[in-house]
Amino acid sequence: MEAFALTALEVEALSLSLWVSGWAVVGSLPAGIAVAWVLARFKFPGKILLDGLVHLPLVLPPVVTGYTLLVLMGRNGPIGSLLQKTLGLSFSFSWKGAALASAVMAFPLLVRAVRLSIESVDQGLEAAARTLGARPLRVFFTVTLPLVMPGVLAGVILAFARSLSEFGATITFVSNIPGQTRTLPLALYTLTQVPGGEAGALRLCVISVLLALLAIIGSEVLSRHLDHRLRG
Repeated sequence: MEAFALTALEVEALSLSLWVSGWAVVGSLPAGIAVAWVLARFKFPGKILLDGLVHLPLVLPPVVTGYTLLVLMGRNGPIGSLLQKTLGLSFSFSWKGAALASAVMAFPLLVRAVRLSIESVDQGLEAAARTLGARPLRVFFTVTLPLVMPGVLAGVILAFARSLSEFGATITFVSNIPGQTRTLPLALYTLTQVPGGEAGALRLCVISVLLALLAIIGSEVLSRHLDHRLRG
């Protein structure tokens, strides 16, 4: 048991990871649902391009995504400097930047899960609501969204798990700062680079595996339970 007792630095990294991942999912959820709805229900010029851009983080090296964020959202970047001047909001070298990097990397998983769920909804139900005078947004919030909640829940949990494991984009965008941006994967990497850090790296590795398994199992169980309730 003592071999798996976490040190203060390891607890700090775990807590920061949970905090960052939570904000990454909360911040990206509204946009994820909106983009999934657009891709599932509308046909328009450039739809393939939008779909490609959404899924780009899945195929790009994470370092490329992190560097792009650094160029755009850094203190000297066009978006980052504007946010700094107008809102006093800075993503550079802070947990907010880590959350942004995690959100970008997890966004495709969230969108895909929600989109597949929306596409499985019987559009006849939506059409019936519209014939009764409901506007498109009301149809979405009263008919579509309740029916796709299993997919939303699955997407949220998968995005949260992906955020917990984010490494490349985070370290490129906001560096590896203890207490600020050193999340679980970065702390594990740091421990592998210092003498005597093997035990700590092993503990964090085990924690990472357990969290990933819990997320996957939890996503499946909760999704099935909610789907069963909706069908019932």
